[in-house]
Amino acid sequence: MVREKIQIKKIDNTAARQVTFSKRRRGLFKKAAELSVLCDADVALIVFSSTGKLFEFCSSSMKKILDKHSTHSKNLEKQDQLSLDLNLDNKHVSLKKQVAEASLQLRQMRGEALESLTLEELQQLEKTLETGLDRVVDRKGTQIMQQISTLQQKALQLAEENVRLRQRAMEMPNLGKHIMAEKENVVNEDGQSSESVTNALHPGGPQECDDSSVTSLKLGLPYC
Repeated sequence: MVREKIQIKKIDNTAARQVTFSKRRRGLFKKAAELSVLCDADVALIVFSSTGKLFEFCSSSMKKILDKHSTHSKNLEKQDQLSLDLNLDNKHVSLKKQVAEASLQLRQMRGEALESLTLEELQQLEKTLETGLDRVVDRKGTQIMQQISTLQQKALQLAEENVRLRQRAMEMPNLGKHIMAEKENVVNEDGQSSESVTNALHPGGPQECDDSSVTSLKLGLPYC
């Protein structure tokens, strides 16, 4: 009869969980003891149950095994730190070498430190410089064309503005004449209005008084 495989998951029933824990713990400790005897190994097990109860197994001394574990862990940390420092040193050396090579290439592109180059290396450097020069010339031409286009647009805008200013300048004399004509019309209208008021006040025209007006005033007689 085939034994049914037990599904590994938490046992919900408390009593069943306690029974399973006791059986599995005894089996685990038995396997640890066998491993210690068969392989002459130092084995230590520490188990806490769900209720917080401590169970432990040790093939020799628990304290000695824990001290050995602590010492071994510290040694591993030191080795890891040493390995990390070594990797950092290697990276630093590699980066320093790359910087030196890049600096040398830059100097050679400037025409310096060419003594150590062979004929093939000089030809390769010349080809690289020619390629770079072609790119510089192309970029320069593009920039010049863009500036020319911008200047042409500005010139067109200035020409249009100049035309507008000329039109306004030509309209100014006509505007002045129109203003003068309006002023003359206003003056004429004011003169006519004043004369009309005078005629209304003196419909018979101005009356002149003779030299005897003074005598008439003295005698109390009417004059004019």
